[in-house]
Amino acid sequence: MAAKVSSGAGLTVSESVLQAEQQRIDTISRIVPAVVAIFDPSGQGGGSGVLIDEAGFAITNFHVVQGLGGFMKCGLNDGNVYDAVLVGIDPTGDVAMIQLLGRDDFPHAEIGDSDKVKMGDWTLALGNPFLLADDFQPTVTYGMVSGVHRYQYPAGTFLEYTDCIQVDASINPGNSGGPLFNADGELIGINGRISVEKRGRVNVGAGYAISINQVMNFLDHLKSGRIVDHATLGATVTSLSDGSVVVSNILETSDAYLSGLRRDDELISFAGRPVRSVNQFKNILGIYPKGWQVPLSYQRDGKRTDIVVRLAGLHRRAELVPGGPVEPGPDEPDDQPPIPIPLPHSMEPKAPEIPDEYKDLYEDKPGYANYYFNRVRTDQLLGALEEQFGDSSRQQLNWMWAGTVNEETPVQFRLLTDVIAAKLGAEFAVQNLDEDPQPVPESTGGLLTALHQFKKLLQAPDDYFTEFYYVGSEPLDGTGDRVDVLISTKGLVTSRWYFDRDDLRLVGFDTSIDEEHQPCEIRFGEMTEIDGRPFPEKFHVRHARSEWGTIELQTFEAIAPEAGVGQ
Repeated sequence: MAAKVSSGAGLTVSESVLQAEQQRIDTISRIVPAVVAIFDPSGQGGGSGVLIDEAGFAITNFHVVQGLGGFMKCGLNDGNVYDAVLVGIDPTGDVAMIQLLGRDDFPHAEIGDSDKVKMGDWTLALGNPFLLADDFQPTVTYGMVSGVHRYQYPAGTFLEYTDCIQVDASINPGNSGGPLFNADGELIGINGRISVEKRGRVNVGAGYAISINQVMNFLDHLKSGRIVDHATLGATVTSLSDGSVVVSNILETSDAYLSGLRRDDELISFAGRPVRSVNQFKNILGIYPKGWQVPLSYQRDGKRTDIVVRLAGLHRRAELVPGGPVEPGPDEPDDQPPIPIPLPHSMEPKAPEIPDEYKDLYEDKPGYANYYFNRVRTDQLLGALEEQFGDSSRQQLNWMWAGTVNEETPVQFRLLTDVIAAKLGAEFAVQNLDEDPQPVPESTGGLLTALHQFKKLLQAPDDYFTEFYYVGSEPLDGTGDRVDVLISTKGLVTSRWYFDRDDLRLVGFDTSIDEEHQPCEIRFGEMTEIDGRPFPEKFHVRHARSEWGTIELQTFEAIAPEAGVGQ
């Protein structure tokens, strides 16, 4: 029998109940310091957020920071107000990242696993409903998980909540962007949307949190300082009377189509999760950023096929530019004015003041929430590239390579100023650089163009490429370890450059000559010295996820153009 303790009111309380209560109190004390109160630069407005690392990076809702500009004020439960800078935004998923400034030892939440959340789990929702706390001590509400993998349709424009967590913990205006914790104090979601009475703003017991696993998929994309986009398969699906989910339409330029998916094919699984309904498919698709590769399984005439597809962007770039249509916040009905939120006593209205030491942390550029963060990360990766390949590789030189393909066929490459040529055994392939790129040699998807892009990456990326930016991270080839990704474009040619996240080595790249061809995929072997130069010993070449061959270099020459080669 459980021990019992008498209370002051003469009631008898089970010791296990008191222990559970104390454990909950201890958990709340541990997680409260990571909760952020967010205001505009003059100390007005507001919402909530949560710190995720000691450097001050914090997650909130897009609709909380929308319109606040590049800087804002944030309060923590230590009673202090911190300057913060906008980092990146995800308008579709209603997520934003900011960075609090002034410390390098911020308290932060422990990241949980939202895929392990079950109906009936206890949850803690923290934030600042109506911004009632003038000392930035957040409000805590307690409840349970009412449902998982919920899908919330877009409202007004294209904001969409996918795979979210439904809770009955009280969430009200001002809670937006705040954290949802499990009973162990692990961050499992970002509170964002509530169901309200038809003519009011009172929560009726249904709140929705963006799953933390979705946020983690987008984390590095948000750190890139960009306005990030969600993914589309390039196909629509529908449910049949027997419950199967089949492709109803598909774009012929989509990677899914180029990989073999067709209309009327039945989807079996997507990104490792079974597909049993259209909403379930949308739920899974919605947690991935544009450009990721994911496994997909489909069935045709009783035969199963497993492929890996690269996801396209859900929106046109112009749709994501700030200043477009503004939709009401997810916790604000269309036909109701916002409730006035009282200003904390410690923050009187005043003109925005950004300390001089922080002003350089924000750079305005079309297509970016804050270009500063993208420029810094791009420069870091280019600096690592120079360490890997050496300074001499950036000289404007012609390249002469010789080696073998698959240890048998002799191969020679000439990467000149006006042409790229290859001799494979007795066969020749040529790509004139003043002509449209071609998928040569055969079955490579454009190996010659890919090698030219590689040469330009090492020699003059700032001068050659039309666009060059850090996009975030993704699993290499859809199932491998996460890699950092730079994207370059030149005309119709797009390349994705993959960097190891630990030592920042370039480990390979994909080059697409246009949207109608799948890319030439190159993965590097170990670095070695070839004729005194650091260079990959082997180039593993694939196209359409099929192996073409392994190029093993034996000699490397770099010759100045004035020497007469390529003129």
